[in-house]
Amino acid sequence: MTTFVDRVVLHLQAGDGGHGCVSIHREKFKPFGGPDGGNGGHGGSVRLVVDPQVHTLLDFHFRPHVKAPNGKGGAGSHRDGANGTDLVLTVPNGTVVLSQDGTVLADLVGAGTTFEAARGGRGGRGNSSLANSRRKAPGFAELGEPGEHLDVVLELKSVADVGLVGFPSAGKSSLISVISAAKPKIADYPFTTLVPNLGVVRVDSHTFTVADVPGLIPGAASGKGLGLEFLRHIERCAVLVHVIDTATLELGRDPLADIDAIEDELNQYGGLADRPRLVALNKIDVPDGRDLAEIVRPDLEARGFRVFEISTATREGLKELTFAMAELVEEARAATPIVEPTRIVIRPAAVDDAGFTIEAEPDGSYTVRGSRPERWVRQTNFDNDEAVGYLADRLARLGVEEKLAKAGAQPGDLVRIGEREFDWQPTLYAGVEYVPTVRGADQRLEEKSTRASAAERLAARKARRQRPADEIGTDATDATDGIGADAADDAE
Repeated sequence: MTTFVDRVVLHLQAGDGGHGCVSIHREKFKPFGGPDGGNGGHGGSVRLVVDPQVHTLLDFHFRPHVKAPNGKGGAGSHRDGANGTDLVLTVPNGTVVLSQDGTVLADLVGAGTTFEAARGGRGGRGNSSLANSRRKAPGFAELGEPGEHLDVVLELKSVADVGLVGFPSAGKSSLISVISAAKPKIADYPFTTLVPNLGVVRVDSHTFTVADVPGLIPGAASGKGLGLEFLRHIERCAVLVHVIDTATLELGRDPLADIDAIEDELNQYGGLADRPRLVALNKIDVPDGRDLAEIVRPDLEARGFRVFEISTATREGLKELTFAMAELVEEARAATPIVEPTRIVIRPAAVDDAGFTIEAEPDGSYTVRGSRPERWVRQTNFDNDEAVGYLADRLARLGVEEKLAKAGAQPGDLVRIGEREFDWQPTLYAGVEYVPTVRGADQRLEEKSTRASAAERLAARKARRQRPADEIGTDATDATDGIGADAADDAE
């Protein structure tokens, strides 16, 4: 027997981007060939696509963990890595994608509707792409960006024009089996129908779909019975039909009480008050059922319901009921606004939008949030000093250093960008016209040596050679005094 699954939790993992390559071209008679490292390929994304041939989420129930291929790494001789192929998952029409907290991410209705659930990571640039007029032979490359990893909930809401609601064993499955080509399971015990059934009905030039929803009982909206699991399948229905068993032998059951109980559950579920209703009094082929239908019909019509006495066994009254369904469906379709193609809306960033924000945390640290700085940090190889210096330059040009200072950050404060934490040291002036001298190193990140630099030693040497004027004056006085003393000694 085919298992019907209409709610699953998917664990999605998009592909990681490939790392860029660090390579220097080496060839005979070309000692300075220059960088030739290729870029890494982008990781594959996970996309959900509506397929009319898929009717259940059963495949995801058995395989909930989904991972797209990674991008390949770059190579020398300017060879870029291959991109990871996107992973396409086919879902039934009417699938709703939700986050773990219940936020609706996408409502997939219509064949071919596509939603990118998890985006693949960007590939890292190789050192040939990072070269410029100052950094002619970079000794580093960017890392591939990790792909998105998230858990989503898929819920299937059947897309039907008419929804059949009623107590168990009221004859809903029998009704859909005689007015359409659907072949649901039919038996003489409650809860025979365990899954929603869809059928296509043709009336003259009108075609519409009917959904047979498993039997509802009092308390279904709060989780009793099977109703809570399948009430979502009537949310998209334009017309609701109460199928009432007029030949039931259960104590305390009558058509008016059944309709009141079902309407109470629909009101508790919410969002269905505006749907037009029809009432189908079923099983009038039974003498007691026909008598009861004739008795309660005036009361139901007094409530504003259009009532039809039917028998799925003899097919009596089905023509009138299906024509009434088609009429209400056409009215609902005419009132529905025409769906326009999705327009591409371009929203340029504001002039004063820096692309990031800085938040001061209660513990005295600072958090930098923004797509660009967070991506730059993810793609930086922190084992390479030149790569770290390049990151500092990019953040400084973006204005992160300046805004941290304005936010009150002090040297040594903790700064978070993405998953990385740094001790902010503004003494390193980033963003200058720095020209690296050694590949893979950055002199600005080195510990300051206690030994004086060449410039400092030259300045000290010049200072020693230039004697102060007061010392020169003292030496002249001493020399004059010495000459006078020698003359006096000679006179004596």
